Amino acid sequence: MIERPPSHPAVPAPRIGVLLVNLGTPDAPEPGPVRRYLREFLSDRRVVEIPSLLWQPILRGIILNTRPKKSAHAYAQVWTDEGSPLAAITRRQAGALQAALGDDVRVSWAMRYGAPAIGGAIDELVGEGCRRILIAPLYPQYCAATTATVVDAVGAHLARLRWQPTLRFLPPYHDDPAYIAALAASVEAGVAALDFAPDTLVASFHGMPERTLHLGDPYHCQCVKSARLLSEAIGRPVEIAFQSRFGRAKWLEPATDALLERLGREGRRVAIFAPGFSADCLETLEELAIRGKEQFEAACGRDFAYLGCLNDTPPGMAMLEALVRRELAGWH
Repeated sequence: MIERPPSHPAVPAPRIGVLLVNLGTPDAPEPGPVRRYLREFLSDRRVVEIPSLLWQPILRGIILNTRPKKSAHAYAQVWTDEGSPLAAITRRQAGALQAALGDDVRVSWAMRYGAPAIGGAIDELVGEGCRRILIAPLYPQYCAATTATVVDAVGAHLARLRWQPTLRFLPPYHDDPAYIAALAASVEAGVAALDFAPDTLVASFHGMPERTLHLGDPYHCQCVKSARLLSEAIGRPVEIAFQSRFGRAKWLEPATDALLERLGREGRRVAIFAPGFSADCLETLEELAIRGKEQFEAACGRDFAYLGCLNDTPPGMAMLEALVRRELAGWH
C-alpha cells in the first residue's frame, strides 16, 4: 500500500450525496428581501422568455419598484416561526430522507433562487466526500422554467469546479405510480377530515404562458396526465386549473381564480389542492387557501377547503424515498 506524502491534501472518504432542490423564497417577508429574490427569479431567461433589452427596463423600472411591497404582505400572511414555509418544509423533507437513507448517504437541500444556493450546497456535499450526487428537483411535472433551470444552475456551478462530482438527476415523476398513490392517499385523507362532503375536487397547477405549450414544453400535458391518473386512482372526477397568471400574455386555461368564481356561483362544495407543488408555499397557502377562498366566497360560494401538499407527511416521504432509492441504484 502506497502511503500519501505528508504534504498531500486531505481527501475525505467517498460518499454519495442527494440534493433536494425547490424553487426559492425570500429571506424575510419584507420588501427588501423580496425585491432581491424577485430580481434573481425574474431575471432568469427561462422564467421570463422576453429579450433582456426589452424585459430588464420593465423589471427594474416598474416591477421591482411596485411588486415587492405587495408580495411582502402576502408572504407575511403565511410566514411561520421556522421562517418561509417552503424553506422549512424542504428542510424537514431533507431531514426525514436523511433518517430513512442512513449514514451511507448525505442528504442536503437548496433553493434555485435565494438561499441556500445550489452552488454552496454542492460544494458542501463535495467537501464531505460526495463524489456521486443525485440532484432531485422537486417538481413532479417537467417545465423549462423549473426543472431545466435547476440543471442550468448545476451546470454553471460545475463549470467552475476543477474536480467535478458524478451526477444524476431525478427525472420528472408526474405519472409515477408512487407519486399517484401518495397523492391519492393525501387527497382521500384530506377529504375525509373535512366537515362537509365536497362535490368538486380541483387540482390547481402553477400556470405558464400558453406559448410554452406550442414551443414544445411538456408541462401542460404532464399536468393533465397527473390529474387523469389521480382521478382514476380515487375513483372520482378531478377538475384541472392553472394559477398565478402574470403579465398580459395568454396563459394556460382554465384559470384557477375564474374557475373558483364560477363554482361559487353554482353553489358547489369545493376542495382544492396543488399536486404540482411538493411543499406548501406562498402559491398554495396564500394564493389558494386565503385568496382562493375569498374569491370563492365573493361569488356566493359557501363550502371551500384547501388540502395541503404532500410536504413531509408519511405518504409524501414514502414516495420521495422510493424515487430517490430507485435513482441511487448501483451507486452503493
